[in-house]
Amino acid sequence: MQQLADELKIDFQSETYKDAYSRINAIVIEGEQEAHENYVTLAKLLPGHEDDLVRLSKMESRHKKGFEACAKNLQVTPDMVFAKEFFCQLHQNFQVAAAEGKIVTCLLIQSLIIECFAIAAYNIYIPVADDFARKITEGVVKDEYMHLNFGEVWLKENFEASKAELEEANRQNLPIVWQMLNQVAKDAKVLAMEKEALVEDFMIQYGEALSNIGFSNRDVLRLSAHGLRTA
Repeated sequence: MQQLADELKIDFQSETYKDAYSRINAIVIEGEQEAHENYVTLAKLLPGHEDDLVRLSKMESRHKKGFEACAKNLQVTPDMVFAKEFFCQLHQNFQVAAAEGKIVTCLLIQSLIIECFAIAAYNIYIPVADDFARKITEGVVKDEYMHLNFGEVWLKENFEASKAELEEANRQNLPIVWQMLNQVAKDAKVLAMEKEALVEDFMIQYGEALSNIGFSNRDVLRLSAHGLRTA
């Protein structure tokens, strides 16, 4: 895995790299914090699954600490103000849905969109990461598939009752992902993460999740295309 980073001769200590990393790393830290809080909220909305969801929330907290250690390793201060703004729309949409008891929308935002976004980013980052961050990220990405699986299983079991809300939640929230990818593209490129690769990996992960839940291939293509023109 480290071979690609070596071939690209990435200077992890350059000011340009550290500047971009301060925002990318902050996004990852904030994403894990958002996920922790979201799973705590979902545990209240789904009391029958409380133990599983609390366990997932604790896992996200561990991930956050791991990525904070990655920043310290490179002597970088994460730009958390930027990161909070980055997640603002998804955060607000999740909070509104939770207040309205819309479990399906909450699961789509957290267990599908955010988890697929994270998995895509980690998959693209691992081959170009520094040694320390690569080891941390490889461990995290394995856990993220477990988180994605929880949402997939619940939504599959409740697919017919959830379908209409899933489509509406997808329409409202997926375009935000493309805006987020555009916003982070320049910094990601400094870290040798190409936007096209991020988009492709996200679409694969998200499309597979929609298919696993019960959507047809035609539906998956239609749902995945929402807002794509802005990417």
